[in-house]
Amino acid sequence: MAEKRSIYRSYGEKLISLFVRLLFSGESYSLTELSRMLGCSKQTVLRLVNDIRMAYKVNIDERMEGNRKYFRIQRPTRLPVTYSLTEMELNILEMCRDFTAHLLGNKLFEEATQALLKSRVLLPEKEEKSSLVFGSFRPGTIDYTPHYDTIYTIIEGMKAKKVCKVSYQAIMEKKGKTFYIKPLKLFSHNDTVYLHAQMARYPGKRYQEPDYDPLLAVHRINEIKMTDRGYEFPDNYDFEKTFNQNFGIAKEIAFEVEVECTGWAARFVSERIWSPDQKITHKGKGKIILTFSASSESEVISRLLFFGEEAQLIKPECLVEEVKKKIKKMGSMYAEI
Repeated sequence: MAEKRSIYRSYGEKLISLFVRLLFSGESYSLTELSRMLGCSKQTVLRLVNDIRMAYKVNIDERMEGNRKYFRIQRPTRLPVTYSLTEMELNILEMCRDFTAHLLGNKLFEEATQALLKSRVLLPEKEEKSSLVFGSFRPGTIDYTPHYDTIYTIIEGMKAKKVCKVSYQAIMEKKGKTFYIKPLKLFSHNDTVYLHAQMARYPGKRYQEPDYDPLLAVHRINEIKMTDRGYEFPDNYDFEKTFNQNFGIAKEIAFEVEVECTGWAARFVSERIWSPDQKITHKGKGKIILTFSASSESEVISRLLFFGEEAQLIKPECLVEEVKKKIKKMGSMYAEI
């Protein structure tokens, strides 16, 4: 009986979460996005939408774009008092703001703070205003304050679905390059903000399909301008499948990695997810074998060297040889000191 109540409670939580998201955002969400956000099947999302309509008498708009179905609730001009924020909800928003302060930069951080201060009027009068208890560790991070205009233009380009002209300086290139992109997704990884995009045709030139879609570090964008050219957001685009299926932000051909870890590295590795298909096998006291899928050899090597003598790469063999070469070269560098 307890298990049955748990199922109903889980379904009810999903229903409320979907209702709140659609009502307060006023945004359109695809069936695929809602399925991922709620952690349930598309059939369950459709049931939730139907139950919201039946229970709350809410008109949920549906529309098709290509092969994708989208849902949206038009926001009322005035929200009733019963929709007020709670102190905990506001605390969670403050936590998200402060944890990402180093990624926002001063300008965006100030805007986020202003939004939260405005939201405090939605707190019930009896709620006690808590002090800020969150922070962000900044040493070694990038200051995104000078890149406010770049981030703003990217967001506007994605909202308007406009092709953007970009001047980009890659880390190993001596000169910047100019090209045209279709911006798709802004995301963060290891304290760095990236833009994933598709290449667009350069005016006056024949379009050539690139080997990989552009993945741009935002702080290396020298200039970005939104053009008048529109583009269609790809129906088959799935950020989760593109980036979160294996280890490595660089997306090359995926391969399997096997690492033996001991001591603190074994504990560190066991606390984290390296790929959805990972396997951790315990081999006696303080030793594990980690198997996971990766898409970037350089990032695997970098992470492995971070563990020092507490981790040994077993597979793939070609990468083992590459690690040996790097360790030998590093050893020779310090042997002369």
